[in-house]
Amino acid sequence: MQVSDAAAPVKGPTQKHLGELGLIALITFLSAFVPLSTDLYLPALPGIANYFGVSADLANLTLILFFIFFSAGTLFWGPLSDKHGRRPVLLIGLSIYSAASLGCAGSWDIYQLIAFRILQAIGGGGAVAVAMAMIRDVYDSKSREPILAMVQSMVLISPAAAPVLGALLLKFISWRGLFLVLAFVGLLALAGSIALQETITKRNTSSMLQALGRLYKVARNPAFSSLLIPFSLPSMSALAFIAASSYIYINGFGLSAQVYSYYFAINAIGLIFGPMLYMRVPRKYHRRSIIIACFAVISASGLLISFFGGFQPWILTIVLLPATICASCVRTPGANLMLEQQKEDTGSAAALMGCFGIFMGSIGMTIISLNWSNTILVLGIMNILTGLTCEALWVRISQKPYVMQVPERYIAGTSR
Repeated sequence: MQVSDAAAPVKGPTQKHLGELGLIALITFLSAFVPLSTDLYLPALPGIANYFGVSADLANLTLILFFIFFSAGTLFWGPLSDKHGRRPVLLIGLSIYSAASLGCAGSWDIYQLIAFRILQAIGGGGAVAVAMAMIRDVYDSKSREPILAMVQSMVLISPAAAPVLGALLLKFISWRGLFLVLAFVGLLALAGSIALQETITKRNTSSMLQALGRLYKVARNPAFSSLLIPFSLPSMSALAFIAASSYIYINGFGLSAQVYSYYFAINAIGLIFGPMLYMRVPRKYHRRSIIIACFAVISASGLLISFFGGFQPWILTIVLLPATICASCVRTPGANLMLEQQKEDTGSAAALMGCFGIFMGSIGMTIISLNWSNTILVLGIMNILTGLTCEALWVRISQKPYVMQVPERYIAGTSR
């Protein structure tokens, strides 16, 4: 993916300590906090349930509540960063995340682990909300879509690598050690944030209560909110798979944690190729048609999962892969379209984007964690319904003026 012309900041201040590539690396690292915080310890999740002698449903709360409070945290940190700046929010949020990760490592019962996971989620919410806002601060519409594609592709390496790394580490350390690794990740991001120069150029001067009220103002923007729904719904089925994957592969198919991590990584690699695929599709295909095709593929993949996913683990991985790739593919144009609808209150917009996507994902995780007799069938049905719903909404919304007026994709700084 060529981004040489688009990789230079065009609006924000020059980063004296980080430089241009360092800024992109920090944004990418911050954006990866959700998959790092969840996927690294997925192979240990059944073992955690056994260690504490609790049910899988209770152990899954360490995952589900993480996503719920992570999304709530973004709603708090986003407006706060509009008022006080991106850097102070990062410093506070990452400090909380690092301390909570240490607390997770020292937990002596499942309820304490859940409590520290909630604190970890609240602190980490600032990282994702601020990362997206920084992209809007620094890059204009022409440069933003290639940068989003590059950042998202790099971010999505973590879902592929984290479970494999987690399973490998479990051979040498316990699940507590995995949370020590996350504490180190938080401290590393904190060091990068200390070197960051503020990216926001115009701050919100209203009171804190008024700053939080900007969320309502952004949510009332019909151009923004109408796009929020179809581009957030795919998180429902995607995170449902994350929540159920270790139980499906380890308990259902009888695989070891290490072998499970390989199957999970194969599917997660599809996440990496989604944004790259979007930027590489021939220019004769327009954004609207690409997104329509992606939503259709998600539904078709859901059908294959429903009928064939339960036969073998490799079959489930193959039939799920198209849905994974296409759900990832639509993230780049979706994020750019939503950011383009807000000329100010970028932190609030980024917070709502992160919150709503994760909130929808937490619903999917909750649904898949119920006591179903056939979890794979439920996963397939979720993909079918997600694809069909998003397709119907996008066909209607994509003809609106606020969508048509956003420039089509830019590749290496050259328009269609």
